[in-house]
Amino acid sequence: MSKYAILIYDDQANYVNATPEAWRAVVDAHVTFRKQVLELGGSLVGGEALAPPSTATTIMGGSKVTDGPFIETRKSFNGYYVIEARNPAHATEIARLCPAPGGGVEVRLIVDPSTNPF
Repeated sequence: MSKYAILIYDDQANYVNATPEAWRAVVDAHVTFRKQVLELGGSLVGGEALAPPSTATTIMGGSKVTDGPFIETRKSFNGYYVIEARNPAHATEIARLCPAPGGGVEVRLIVDPSTNPF
């Protein structure tokens, strides 16, 4: 099986003023997703939620440092999962279940450093 990253992009506005009940619903949706990964025959290798983009620092070209996200956008990179899946279609099947109600997810093959994927 190969490793894939599921990158979660969502609108931060959905979370800024979320009630405790709304936040719990988001957390519960991710608990359900993690169970579904296993039910579909994949495995969960890791994953984390990320702090808001306002906490980010961006480094461009190795020398230019800016506070916050580099690109202004309503959708931001909010978290990720690393899964093992049989093939790209299997990874996509799993990723379709990942909660991102105000945005979407991107599925990317994780590169094996012993081979050049380009």
